[in-house]
Amino acid sequence: MPITIEDFCDQHDACNDGREWALSTGCTTMRELWQREDWEHDNRLWVFTRPGVCDNRTLRLFAVWCARQVEHLMDHQRSLDALDVVERHANGEATDDAMEAAMEAAMEAARADSWRASGDAMASARAAAWAAGAAAWAARAACEASGAAAWAAHGAACAARDAAMDSAREAPRGAVRAAWAAAREASGAAQHARIMEIMPEFPL
Repeated sequence: MPITIEDFCDQHDACNDGREWALSTGCTTMRELWQREDWEHDNRLWVFTRPGVCDNRTLRLFAVWCARQVEHLMDHQRSLDALDVVERHANGEATDDAMEAAMEAAMEAARADSWRASGDAMASARAAAWAAGAAAWAARAACEASGAAAWAAHGAACAARDAAMDSAREAPRGAVRAAWAAAREASGAAQHARIMEIMPEFPL
């Protein structure tokens, strides 16, 4: 029996706004709801990354995919190397020790970017580095992978947004805000499409 919307929301402590929207659609099960196209990107991501919805390997590979969308903004080779190791580890091609080392290197790169970041010019690199660190963190236990996948997606969206802000810094304030919002929306739409490609039907 497919899980109902109410049961899923109760199990995962859904926010009031998300619950109310889901119930207002007239759908009764999550499988039915999943097929609707009028989801907000963040809500789709939230459901996709709840524990038990996807297996650990899928979440880890999604985290890597999110980080790779902004790898051109990463200043540290350690972040790029970590993505390769995470992907290989998820596919059973890298050892746990290699994964741990890559994770530490990626998180150190992210911390370094956080410390040296100053103003908009460094914000995109910092967010991209954190996306890579989150992807590396997703290699741990399944309960952590779900949160880290969402963290990687958020970091990727922020990196795209901040890069747009940086490139439009000299434009009028309204133009900067428009570029910032468009970049965030485009990143969310790409994640939304990728999620539906990975999971075209709700599994529960």
